[in-house]
Amino acid sequence: ESCALDSIGAKYLRDVEPGEIVVADGAGLRSIRTHCGNPSALCIFEYIYFARPDSVIDGSSVQIARQRAGSFLALEHPVQAGVVIGVPDSGIDAALGYARQSGIPYEVGFIKNKYIGRTFIEPTQADRENKVRIKLNPISHAVQGKRVVLIDDSIVRGNTARAIVGLVRDCGARNVYFASCSPPLRYPCVYGVDMQTRKEFVARDRDEEEVALRIGADRVIYQTQENLVKAVRMENPNLGRFCAACFDGNYITGDVTPEMLQLIEDQRRKASSGQMELNIT
Repeated sequence: ESCALDSIGAKYLRDVEPGEIVVADGAGLRSIRTHCGNPSALCIFEYIYFARPDSVIDGSSVQIARQRAGSFLALEHPVQAGVVIGVPDSGIDAALGYARQSGIPYEVGFIKNKYIGRTFIEPTQADRENKVRIKLNPISHAVQGKRVVLIDDSIVRGNTARAIVGLVRDCGARNVYFASCSPPLRYPCVYGVDMQTRKEFVARDRDEEEVALRIGADRVIYQTQENLVKAVRMENPNLGRFCAACFDGNYITGDVTPEMLQLIEDQRRKASSGQMELNIT
């Protein structure tokens, strides 16, 4: 990410192209492009969650993309509320965009424990829920007695969202509207992200009302895939393809079959069962 270059005082020249090898040695910089030119697709989750907001990817600012995504949410889904709260860290910029577009005041609603990592990739549900409680501490006066719009980057399994909604309700919020900066996640990622079976996704066979009931919110709002892509492309219309298979099931490598997905699901189920037996013994 470009933020890594900023941290060491390096000068940003350009992005490394897909398939390109850049060599830095005593002779200077040289580029090997023998593997360039093949079809490529950037994971759109980089702009939603993975990348730091101070990074620029392929000429598009992650922070600005998230703020625009929040603005689109406000345009598509206006609500009557008293405060907009961003879930740290990746939900904050989208919340700022939502607040600016809607005119609803933005407040800091959570203080984040900076020593806790990302809960979404923790291996077990117990780990994820415990870390949410340690990671985020709500500020009661920001939400007490108010209708609250909570903005987060996504809703994956729904358990983290439910814990966050519970924290806000415990502080006395009148209503909680949960807005996801991304579309519903319904398909497994087979390219390295630890969300590999359909049964893990709360939205796999539920609509917005059912997801809201599941996480304890009064309403759930999802970003459309069209608006998400638009938010990312506005700064650089020449961006190439994106991989958004986790939303639409369109696997860009073209070799992911239902049989492969079922095999992965079976392997995960078996591994999970073995882990449970190990914990019991």
